[in-house]
Amino acid sequence: MTNSVKRGYEFRKLRTRSRILGTPERPRLSVHRSLKHIYAQVIDDLGGKTIVAVGSNTKGFPKGSGVETASKVGEMIAKKAVAKGVNAVVFDRGGRLYHGRLKALAEAARQGGLKF
Repeated sequence: MTNSVKRGYEFRKLRTRSRILGTPERPRLSVHRSLKHIYAQVIDDLGGKTIVAVGSNTKGFPKGSGVETASKVGEMIAKKAVAKGVNAVVFDRGGRLYHGRLKALAEAARQGGLKF
């Protein structure tokens, strides 16, 4: 990433996160994607704790294309979050556009039982 592209991404990420706060009742579903993997965390910002975390780099995670993998991560994060008693979250896209892998993860999490 060039310096100006990275600065733009960091600015958009900070702007998005300034409007979002994860509480114990509605924690934040934070999504990070790299070139190879996608990660999702359910975070309580007030308590400073990560409730649930899932990544596509987990041992034994099934291989697939980017959108398929993101959907599987979304299903897994929803299943684990509902098991921990979290039903409603605030979606944090982290400065990325809501399309492709992020959209697939969000839709799979909604189908898995999370409300946002």
